[in-house]
Amino acid sequence: MRPAPPTTRQEATINTLTLRIGFEVELLAPAGSDRQVLADALASRRGGRVRRSFHTDSEPSAVPGVGVFRHLSPAFDVVDGAGAHVVRLVDDITLVSDLAGTTTRPGHRGWYRVLCDEPRLLRLVERSTDPDATLPDVLAPVAELFGTRVEVMGGAARVNDSAGATVAVAMPLPAGRERPCEVVTPPIVENHGEVLDELLGTARGLGFTVPAEAAVHLHLDGAPFRRSAPFANLVRLFGYWREPLWEVLGTNEACRRLAPLPAELLRLVERGDQSWGELAAAARGIGLTKYADVNLTQLVTPHPVRDTVEVRILPGALEASDIVRRTALVEHLVRRCLDDAPVPRPGGAAAHDPAGALLALTTTGADR
Repeated sequence: MRPAPPTTRQEATINTLTLRIGFEVELLAPAGSDRQVLADALASRRGGRVRRSFHTDSEPSAVPGVGVFRHLSPAFDVVDGAGAHVVRLVDDITLVSDLAGTTTRPGHRGWYRVLCDEPRLLRLVERSTDPDATLPDVLAPVAELFGTRVEVMGGAARVNDSAGATVAVAMPLPAGRERPCEVVTPPIVENHGEVLDELLGTARGLGFTVPAEAAVHLHLDGAPFRRSAPFANLVRLFGYWREPLWEVLGTNEACRRLAPLPAELLRLVERGDQSWGELAAAARGIGLTKYADVNLTQLVTPHPVRDTVEVRILPGALEASDIVRRTALVEHLVRRCLDDAPVPRPGGAAAHDPAGALLALTTTGADR
């Protein structure tokens, strides 16, 4: 069993969160339940309501000549009595192992997903459609845009353009896909543990569990890292210190869509002679992907969709205290990255005492 993150050396301080952080916590509803059940329970606790929406994701395509299918799936936004956003619950297609042998039928509650092979078209589809519409009706506004009609066949619906090329298809949600539930919080500024405990405590009470491939993702404000020195330090931290981080945080090896940062990126930041604009452009040219231990793509793009650094290596958890403890270590480490002094490579101590080595790393140049 991997060790828990350290709870010594000024424990009260190291386990206190001070940064603005958004959390993504991957859970699994029990058989026969779904993510809307959790959404309804959370809305009831807050005297609020649930708004249905679409969640965008992508997956490899089995159709020859089409590399990836992008799709919209049912998502649920919880707002409190004053209309303030509480949480968003979405599917996560990386959660599959626990769905093996599912006996439910596709199209749970009449749920469906909308598939498209072109991201710009899918954004247009999402903007044009009503997530509360039924499967046969949802694509009607898209058909009107293209001057065609919806074809309903075998429980699915399709819209082609005037030349016969398919624009979008609506199909019943695959069996079991109602159960994965990624809990996406808005950025939390204070009382992180209390906020998470309300969400996760409600989920535990409804029988939700931690799926086999689960992870917890952290979103931290990206602006402070949009300089050459802090960006380089983030790369050094998650590049050179990958093994100690996985060991101490207890990263789930079954988690999908994790990968080391490109070696070329590590070589790039060690040059140390580039402005931020030059460094960001060079990093874009390497072909960064969000599916790495840390997602740096939004830092280097000129037009970030979500202006955050996303740390993706925390393991799944159902207790707020476990998440806060691990997040506290990450917070202290990324704060160290804001010091212009380069983050060093791991020394020999990191092999036999990774927790101690990471704690030593949290001190800034001014503290040493």
